[in-house]
Amino acid sequence: QVQLVESGGGSVQTGGSLTLSCVASGGSLKRAGMGWFRQRLGNEREFVATLSASGAGKDYGDSVRDRFRVSRDNAKNTLWLQMNNLTSDDTATYYCAARRAPEYARWSGAYDYWGPGTQVTVSS
Repeated sequence: QVQLVESGGGSVQTGGSLTLSCVASGGSLKRAGMGWFRQRLGNEREFVATLSASGAGKDYGDSVRDRFRVSRDNAKNTLWLQMNNLTSDDTATYYCAARRAPEYARWSGAYDYWGPGTQVTVSS
């Protein structure tokens, strides 16, 4: 059973940057499409970024496309999300997810494994 754990969340001022990490245990991610999602208080879970198993295919949510970068290192079983120029709208709990297929996916229902989440708070 794959387990995912996110880290790197915290508090940052508007315009700042954070890098989130997601480490997997209990299995290899080298054949898994991966994704980042977030959930703001009172809102539904929202797609942020996704990356194919090879790293060749990726996609981003419209609100983060020009500011966030997703990357992975399969040898380290790790996924990252570099977030730049953060605003208060980015305040949310961020979740890492993995799927049993190598393709990337924007839909949360396509994912089989989820981490517990890490909180990101952006304040002015």
